Formats: sequence, C-alpha cells, structure tokens
Amino acid sequence: MTEENTPRHVKILIIGSGPAGLTAALYAARANLAPVVLTGMDLGGQVSKTHAVENYPGFPDGISGEGLVKDFNDQAIRFGTEIIFDVATEVDFSARPFKVTTYGEEFTADTLIITTGAAAVTLNIPGEEEMIGRGVSYCATCDGHFFKDMEVVVVGGGDSALEEALYLTHHASKVTIIHRRDELRAGSILKQRAEENDKIHFIWDSVLTNIPEGEKVESVKVKNVKTGEESDLSTEGVFIFIGHTPNTELFEGKLTLDAQGYIVVDHLMQAQIEGVYAAGEVADPHFRQVITSAGMGAGAAIQAIRYIEEKGL
Repeated sequence: MTEENTPRHVKILIIGSGPAGLTAALYAARANLAPVVLTGMDLGGQVSKTHAVENYPGFPDGISGEGLVKDFNDQAIRFGTEIIFDVATEVDFSARPFKVTTYGEEFTADTLIITTGAAAVTLNIPGEEEMIGRGVSYCATCDGHFFKDMEVVVVGGGDSALEEALYLTHHASKVTIIHRRDELRAGSILKQRAEENDKIHFIWDSVLTNIPEGEKVESVKVKNVKTGEESDLSTEGVFIFIGHTPNTELFEGKLTLDAQGYIVVDHLMQAQIEGVYAAGEVADPHFRQVITSAGMGAGAAIQAIRYIEEKGL
C-alpha cells in the first residue's frame, strides 16, 4: 500500500514464477509494460527442483532446473520486470482494474496472467522428498533418459502412469508397475499395450512405504495391502504418477475450472473473464513440459499486450 493507502497499480500482474510466468514477464517487459511477478512460495516452480533439464532447446549439454530458472529470471529482470517474493492471498475480478491482495500489499491490474502451476501428488513416505533428483521423479519424459538400461518402478495405475511406464520402456531395461489395487484403472488400449510389453511387470495390491536414503535410489520397501507383508525391491528409479493438483484454490468460484481443477482457457490463453489469462501447468493437464509452459506464457503475454493496446490502457 502507498502512503495514500491506495493499492499499487500495474498494467500486467503475473501470479507465479515458473517458466510460464517468467516467459510472460519477459514478453511484457520487452513491450515496456513494467510487469510485476508475484513469485509465490518458490521462485521457479517445479522445474527449479529438477536436477537436470535435457529437453529444453538451446542447452545441448543440459542445464540444472535451478540454473534454467535463474536464466529465465535474469532475462526478465534485464528488460524491466519487477520480481516480488510474495504470495497472492485474494483476487477480485468484480471490477476493473482487477484487485489482488498479497501478504505484503495490494495491487490493481489492467490484466492478470495466472501461472501458479500444479503440484504432483506425492506418496508422503519416508525418503521420497529427500531422494528427488537421486532416483525419484514425477516426469518420465523429463528424466527417463537418465535411466538407460536400468530397472525402475512406476507407482500408479491410471492413464498417466501407464503412458509414462510405456515411455520408460524406451530407456529402462525393466519397468515394474506397483499398484494398490488388483487391476488397472487406465483405459483398455493403454492396459493392453502395457500388458503386452515384455519390459513391463506388475506388483498388485501393493504400496511403497519407504525409499531408503543414500547417494541414489537402490531399493524400495513394498507392502501388500491385503496381507500386510513387506518386502524389499531392488530398483534404480522411482517414478510416481498418482495425479497432479493444479494450484487454483485462489480462483475457485471466480474462474471456470474443469473437473480436475485446471483453469479453462481458449486458444488465446484467455480465461472466461476478458483480460485474465492463464498459462503453464495451471491450465495444462496434458503436456506439463517446460517448453510448453514457456510457450503458453509467451502467448498469454502477447494477448495481454494486445488487450491493453486495444482498450487504450
């Protein structure tokens, strides 16, 4: 709040600081619109916790997730983006300009770009968080290459788990799917493909209870939910696909969300309220890649810039 106790006004306010948000900021900044980015709890989103990114163009030797986020951030700042380490706590779309409240201050904005991302649902078991980047992953297309000719496990039984397991067969020597039920929840075509793949094996009625810590993943503890019996399973990788949760709690009842909670946008990244855009994993339940998030962020910013010009703001 200013000395006059009025909110601070910006033309483009971006909520979220992952690849989508920082790319949107870069485009908006290059248009001399002085965008403000509210980082949320972590600068960079999920990718900042990724050990290595090898599928983002321009880095033939790969780059750490943290390093990529730093480059995104530095480039956005270079052209005039203001990065604020704060969390949006309330949004008001009932009047224009839009109003956004954070822990630290209040803003009004002519346009809003939402890039709050999505979080992978975790098992919440000992060793899981500690071994991320050391064998635990939530993205086969991101990390599968690191497990060439290795044995890995996949946790889950839905479409995404089978899609990722089938992808992993292009790299791993053996993929063991661990599912808490005695049959898969995935569609029939995916089930058939998985069951017919010689590299894929199944452990039914079972859950992971522990991922022993160390330099890298070497084994997991598996518990049969019917008998209670526990056993150790040797593996070099753990891929967890039990769902993603979009970070859209702030927008419930204010924007149209799909059945899974993702913000519904049109092909121009606009939500149902004119001047409100969403990009990246908060609006993308399908691809969930750094490059697609960045592309969506660029598109959202381009549309926000055009909106400001058309409205004479």
